[in-house]
Amino acid sequence: MDTLAELRAGRLAGAKRIDLSCGLTEFPREIFDLADSLEILNLSGNALDSLPEDLGQLHRLRVLFCSDNRFTQLPESIGRCQALEMVGFKANRIRAVPAAALRLPLLRWLILTDNNIDSLPEALGQCGAMQKLMLAGNQLRALPESLTSCSQLELLRISANRFEALPPWLLSLPRLSWLAGAGNPFDAQAEDAAIAAQSVPRVDWRDLSLGVQLGEGASGVIHQATLASSMQPVAVKLFKGAVTSDGWPHSEMAASIAAGAHPTLIAAQSRIDGHPDNAEGLVMALVDPSFRTLAGPPSLASCTRDVYPADAQWTSGVALRIARDIASAMRHLHARGILHGDLYAHNILWNAQGGGLLGDFGAAWMTGALEAAQAGALQRLEMRAFGCLLEELLAHCSDAPPEAMAALKERCMQADVAARPLFTEALSLLQNELSQ
Repeated sequence: MDTLAELRAGRLAGAKRIDLSCGLTEFPREIFDLADSLEILNLSGNALDSLPEDLGQLHRLRVLFCSDNRFTQLPESIGRCQALEMVGFKANRIRAVPAAALRLPLLRWLILTDNNIDSLPEALGQCGAMQKLMLAGNQLRALPESLTSCSQLELLRISANRFEALPPWLLSLPRLSWLAGAGNPFDAQAEDAAIAAQSVPRVDWRDLSLGVQLGEGASGVIHQATLASSMQPVAVKLFKGAVTSDGWPHSEMAASIAAGAHPTLIAAQSRIDGHPDNAEGLVMALVDPSFRTLAGPPSLASCTRDVYPADAQWTSGVALRIARDIASAMRHLHARGILHGDLYAHNILWNAQGGGLLGDFGAAWMTGALEAAQAGALQRLEMRAFGCLLEELLAHCSDAPPEAMAALKERCMQADVAARPLFTEALSLLQNELSQ
């Protein structure tokens, strides 16, 4: 029997989580029978355009997903669910975000990606527990200055909006570590120039023989492939074209091309021409299969921090090599005016003998149009993400963690953004430690 039928038959008493994706046009009132137990409610993939005014009856509700529905306004009634920590309304038709919907003192994670929002209320700054705010794919030109009160904010996505400039106060938020801002007017020229660059090698689609699928993300699908002209094994990424939580695939392609070659970076080698469906794509080096992903992405519970396998462990020497390799890749990107935007362990491949490789440019963006001081501040903002990575690498060392690495972690994560080191210094310190 399906979940809705089970619910209406009263067979889900005591349930903590309900997932309903069955073409709903109205909120099933039977859900209120679970008010004393329900913590996670997933109503994504329906045809809902409203929620009941008495939603606050769900007094234990911590997580609410309503993505891929027909909402044109963020429902005010969610502001009556005082236990809510995570709210997701991705890919709706939302234009208005009323202040009453944001009276959520425990809210840590808000997803409003891919809507039609052109302004946000000052009440957003009252969400003092906010750690993760995802606003890519809207019509925003500004952010409420009250966000300066959100001192816990660590991840912010404002890609694919209409910002003519970055809000200057963003650069002083003490914990902001992962910021995506591509696909806005202020960096459009840099993106277009990267895409159009004649120096980028081109590969004709007919010269590629696609093999097995290696992976799939929000922005595209990656296949193993062979270049027929040279029989060289490569990886091919074909972009889907739709806006993602990080922004436009077009922006990802631009940053991948602009990144150029580096030994510890999984970047584009060439772009694809002549796809029969006009799909855009990139050819990348095929990574040795002995490399594996360092960690899994954040969970509902961890919010902004990656999730490592229970048995994750390595020596301090391996931790140092991974840190050095990622610092080297990041120094290269920053020198080319590129911010990664998503410096996380789940975007790193590692090998005990070979160190680390940094990939995934989905949240990357270019700083060429920004003033030098602003670009430097953004680089120091990204140093905090590196500090988080160092903290995680150190936590899984099987022997005594390197003191120099622990000291660097503290400097990277300090609240004073301007006092953080840059990657040039971080790389030098790590190389010195490895040479001893």
